[in-house]
Amino acid sequence: MNRALPDVRLRVPTDEDAVAWHRVFADPEVMEFHGGRAAELSVYEELTARQRRHDAELGFCLWTVLDESGAAMGFTGAQPWPREWGPKGEIEIGWRLGRAHWGKGYATAAALATLERVRAAGVSSVVAMVDARNTRSIAVAQRLGMGLAEVFTTPGGREGHCYRLAL
Repeated sequence: MNRALPDVRLRVPTDEDAVAWHRVFADPEVMEFHGGRAAELSVYEELTARQRRHDAELGFCLWTVLDESGAAMGFTGAQPWPREWGPKGEIEIGWRLGRAHWGKGYATAAALATLERVRAAGVSSVVAMVDARNTRSIAVAQRLGMGLAEVFTTPGGREGHCYRLAL
């Protein structure tokens, strides 16, 4: 990226962030590669609770990304890969921001902060699992210095990319 990245603040997700994530992710464009629509609020309530446990136990999680006013823009962070397929046992980094915040460097800035935090927590490598059609997320992974490690087919039949980075 040629321009300076914006300042980002990351915080461990609160109960209120479940509501904010549900609202921010209600946009079909944001959810295009994640099922097309936001999950039920209860899914985000469970997700934010799980992230608080990850932070307490591992020293990292999917953090809420805050804008300059302190409003939640979405999340970025890291967590153990949660599915039975794919890079089991590995730490995945990820990001998802509301549509209003795309194209401004927030995802890259927040993901770089994530890499610093997981490195400090003793993680030696991370993966990013990205839908092969998601050019915006692929660009973020590449800006982080991640290399394409594997092309795979998801259980849903879509092509995916696994990017990897040694820390």
